[in-house]
Amino acid sequence: MTTRVFLVRHGATVLTAEDRFAGETDVALSDEGREQAGKLAARLASQPIDAVYASPMSRTVETARIVAGPHGREVHRRDAFREISHGRWEQLTRAEVETQYPDEYGKWEHDPYTFAPAGGETGLCVTARALPALLEIVAAHGGAHVLVVSHKATIRLLISALLGFDPRTYRDRLDQSPAALNILDFKDPTRPRLTLFNDTSHYATTAAEIPGIPSNRLSKWWDAPADGKAPGQ
Repeated sequence: MTTRVFLVRHGATVLTAEDRFAGETDVALSDEGREQAGKLAARLASQPIDAVYASPMSRTVETARIVAGPHGREVHRRDAFREISHGRWEQLTRAEVETQYPDEYGKWEHDPYTFAPAGGETGLCVTARALPALLEIVAAHGGAHVLVVSHKATIRLLISALLGFDPRTYRDRLDQSPAALNILDFKDPTRPRLTLFNDTSHYATTAAEIPGIPSNRLSKWWDAPADGKAPGQ
């Protein structure tokens, strides 16, 4: 039997456009985010969803309720799926962090998996709590279809761990758009296949729209110009 996991990032929030660190900050969905979630709900309405789990943050719980609405499923909150904590960077813009904590920011850009700002979490800590929780759900729902709603960094770290990517480069190599749909199929908890990644066709302008080349808010490595130097160097 194959267990299918619809792994979804929450919809856009009131802070999405401001490029602020809001990992443990309980930010609400924006109207745009609710619309994105509603379109994903319509997309998945014809699919079986046997159980629903979400991070306890309001943005993830609301997204899960909207997407699960056509199925009448209760949303089970799991603290393990919450977003990475950015400690003293919370609610600051990226530019503010670079100015106020340049040493921390540089180390985080270099290795966000083992380094964290003061009071924050490393990617390793997030993986250590989120991965066992996901695998427990897969084991408990053999042959079922499960919706899991989480956050940008947490989802990328989960996928890195499941597929064997170098987790130190999760910010460089992987992206997650608001209300993006990822599908993971498990033959058993140790044998996953990534069937769909970061798909937002449910709210694209046209059904055949091709995503643009990623830009902004990814990492200095990705945003660097052709000479290989990060902006400002």
